[in-house]
Amino acid sequence: MLAKLKQFLTSHTEAVTPEEQERQLRLAAVSLLLEVVYADETLSDNEADLLPQLLTSSMQLSIDEANELINEAKLIQGNATSLYEFTQEINQQCSVEQKQKLILAMWQLAYADGQLCQYEDQIVRRTAELLYLKHSELIQMRNLAIETQRSQ
Repeated sequence: MLAKLKQFLTSHTEAVTPEEQERQLRLAAVSLLLEVVYADETLSDNEADLLPQLLTSSMQLSIDEANELINEAKLIQGNATSLYEFTQEINQQCSVEQKQKLILAMWQLAYADGQLCQYEDQIVRRTAELLYLKHSELIQMRNLAIETQRSQ
C-alpha cells in the first residue's frame, strides 16, 4: 500500500509508459472524487451507485474495472496528505475541458444525496483552485450538476 502511494507521488519524475501515466491520472481523478464522497463522513447509496457510473461513462471502463480502480484509489486517497498530490498529476496531463468535467463529477457526487455539506463544497472549491479553473467555471459546473440532479 505504501509502495503504491510512493510510486504515485514520484511518478512525474520517473520515465513511465503511457499506459502507466493513464492509470496514475485515473487514480488521481478517482481519489479526488472519493474526497467528495467521504467529506461528510457518510457514504449514501446514491453516492455509492453514482461513482462507478461516472467512471464507466467518462473513462470508458467496465463496471469491474471501475470498482477495481475505486478500491485502489481508496488506498491512495486514505494515505494522502493534501489535494495537491492529486491535482498536480491532473494539471500536467489534462485540458481545461477535462478539468471542468472532473469538477462537474465532483459536484454531481456532492449533490447525489440531495444535500450539499460544507465540507463537500470546500473540497470541490479547493480542487477547482488547484486546477487553476476560474470561479465562473466552478459555478457553471455546479449549476449543471444541480440541473442534472433535478431532472432525475
